[in-house]
Amino acid sequence: MNQIFGCPGFDAGGEKVLTGIHGPFENMMMNITVYRMEKGKSVTFSPREEEMALLLIQGDVKYSWEGRSATARRGDFFTEGATCLHVCRDVPVTVTAGAESEILVQSTPNDKVFESILYTPDNCGEETFGQDQFEGKAQRTVRTFFDYHTAPYSNMVMGEILVPQGGWSSYPPHRHPQPEVYYYRFQKPQGFGACFIGDEVCRIKDGSFCAIPGGLTHPQVNAPGYPMYYVWMIRHFDGDPWTDRIFDPAHTWLLEEA
Repeated sequence: MNQIFGCPGFDAGGEKVLTGIHGPFENMMMNITVYRMEKGKSVTFSPREEEMALLLIQGDVKYSWEGRSATARRGDFFTEGATCLHVCRDVPVTVTAGAESEILVQSTPNDKVFESILYTPDNCGEETFGQDQFEGKAQRTVRTFFDYHTAPYSNMVMGEILVPQGGWSSYPPHRHPQPEVYYYRFQKPQGFGACFIGDEVCRIKDGSFCAIPGGLTHPQVNAPGYPMYYVWMIRHFDGDPWTDRIFDPAHTWLLEEA
């Protein structure tokens, strides 16, 4: 594993650590871990002084927090909408699995106090881009749970992107100063693709991730026959939040021709 790309497995406890605020990927400034939970298992998450987002990737879970509870079910992350709980610091959340489930937990230090929000398909933004560009080769559906425009109190951004088979995403190539992490899943486990981070190219596999340093372009592509899903997560800088994409000047002509 290098400091741009990784493909860790789940440990004996069902945890897959992607990045941490300390360690090889500390420049991402986020703790990101994926959990595989067996039916009936409960886990309480309570990071002190960190805001936290808990996303159901697949399965059946019950969220419990601040005297409230909600259930979420998701059989297929391509065709079914998402559920994500976003809480501020010092708010413990218990997740109980009603079936074998996979959840992703993202957190980062934040001393602000804000109201917890449960994002569902009813209040999550979803847009499709690129359908009329490049013969449809860069079509993708973007779900945004929260970003600076909707949650200026947060130090993070979280969303999902769905890319049809043989397609491109994060295209035309763009960059931004803030670090970003992608966590990939494919409709079939043998799916694959590639991410181009600056001058490096890394093979994307089911369950892999990339940690994108600020300032580098990062277009993605997946193979024909293998639709791709990934969670995108950005860490704002203090006083310099992520608000937009900066397109590589060498490729801005693509926008003019589209």
